[in-house]
Amino acid sequence: MRADARLLQDGLTLNAERRPDRRAIVCGADAVTYAQLDQRSNQLARALIEAGCRRGDRVCLIMPKSVAAIESIEGILKADCVYVPIDPASPAIRIAKIIEQCEPRAVLGAGPAGKLLDEVAKHCPAMTEIAIGWMDVDTYSGRELQPAFSRTDYAARSTAPLESRNGRHDPAYIMFTSGSTGVPKGVVISHGNVLAFLGWALKYFGLNSSDRMSGHPPLHFDLSVFDIFGASHAGAELHLVPHELNLLPHKLADFIRTSELTQWFSVPSLLNFMAKFDALKPDDFPTLKRVLWCGEVLPTPALIYWMKRLPHVTFDNLYGPTEATIASSYFRVPACPDDEAAQIPIGQACDEEELLVLNDRLDVVPTGVVGDLYIRGAGLSQGYWRDPEKTNAVFLPNPLTRDPTDRIYKTGDLASVGGDGQVYMHGRSDTQIKSRGYRIELGEIEAALHALGVLRDCAVVVIPAEGFEGMTICCTCVPATGVQVDPAGLKRLLARRLPSYMIPTLWRIADALPQNASGKTDRVKIREEFKATSSS
Repeated sequence: MRADARLLQDGLTLNAERRPDRRAIVCGADAVTYAQLDQRSNQLARALIEAGCRRGDRVCLIMPKSVAAIESIEGILKADCVYVPIDPASPAIRIAKIIEQCEPRAVLGAGPAGKLLDEVAKHCPAMTEIAIGWMDVDTYSGRELQPAFSRTDYAARSTAPLESRNGRHDPAYIMFTSGSTGVPKGVVISHGNVLAFLGWALKYFGLNSSDRMSGHPPLHFDLSVFDIFGASHAGAELHLVPHELNLLPHKLADFIRTSELTQWFSVPSLLNFMAKFDALKPDDFPTLKRVLWCGEVLPTPALIYWMKRLPHVTFDNLYGPTEATIASSYFRVPACPDDEAAQIPIGQACDEEELLVLNDRLDVVPTGVVGDLYIRGAGLSQGYWRDPEKTNAVFLPNPLTRDPTDRIYKTGDLASVGGDGQVYMHGRSDTQIKSRGYRIELGEIEAALHALGVLRDCAVVVIPAEGFEGMTICCTCVPATGVQVDPAGLKRLLARRLPSYMIPTLWRIADALPQNASGKTDRVKIREEFKATSSS
């Protein structure tokens, strides 16, 4: 990374000067050079400013992963604004909650977002006051809202660079994650947070302009930040992976081959899925140099499968929550494990980061003892968007220093430091889970179920599964008095409030929830009941 990169968008600008004809983004038949991407994003930034966007304003992004989407992100940053990526597959009600929270000045849409924005407007009256930018070559499909500008409109604007007033401490993006109260919470990440990670990552992985990197995660997942800006700061090619390939493991392998990727980065569940379908050939992917994963645990048998078929590739396990910016630790697997039960550590902290394993009194625990995992350092978020209560609950003063500005983040993960000095994971201490890399608060699912108005009570739990997701979400529910419910009907109602990956797969209708000795819902018993049912 160039030392003179002060903001995230500087990587694009610098490489547009150094290698203007180098391809920056490839998405199927659509490709754009560094010069083209730099010029188009300058034009978009001017359109946003003319639409009323000012420094620090939020701009929501509701569109599929595409060249236009990356152009939008760069343009938003060049306008000194904050990009807020939203899953276009999310229900309109959930999108409305995010828009109400972040109060964007503009929304950029493409693909199916036209009709979706009409639905969002039914739940969010403020949509009529928000500038809509239509980033698709196809005609805007909405009827209730009218775009303030389109790609055709801003194509005539100046391509000259813009002067930025932002600095490293200004927010670059807000990622909304699942919230236990039923309302998604926004994690605010600054330019400096990301630049600190990129400074370590580009050096450690040796990324340069000869690399061809995968762009697999969706834009509302923070692993995409490394793909986008890791590539732009290295001057590499970013190859966007089509979403539909996620369930086609052999075609996904073909994508890696034909794109001649040098780096693959994804959630572990996808690597596990490809292993289960034996999608790799011996000595496959000759151009591939490195495989990285982050977001959840990769089963060791799947790792062994990949390492045996790709002996020329290095394998790195990254770990880090959204609140600590992409990843905070790394472990390079030194050799193919001999034992399928061997545990792969999350390793050691990246530069300018620190992992702390503490007890309930916030004392450092001895080697081998399990405690709560905390993170401190340059990657820590400013906190949750306009939510000081949630921020203060998990971003704490560092008990190991007298510096009042030094903070630690409670991850909710349990961990220990092994005799080898590496950090090992031991599950969660709360009701948050990860599936396909998505953070899911079981409390948000329960809150959505209660909001349906047809249940007296419910409990959501998870059990292990062999499929792509790695776990199965289960729900036991108690109907309200005089109400008839069935799983199919509940799933249809829930689909209006939650994305598909949060909707329970297994259901049980009960007269009452089981209770333990202390009178609380006996979730252990509920889990065991679902385990017994699923294995029979």
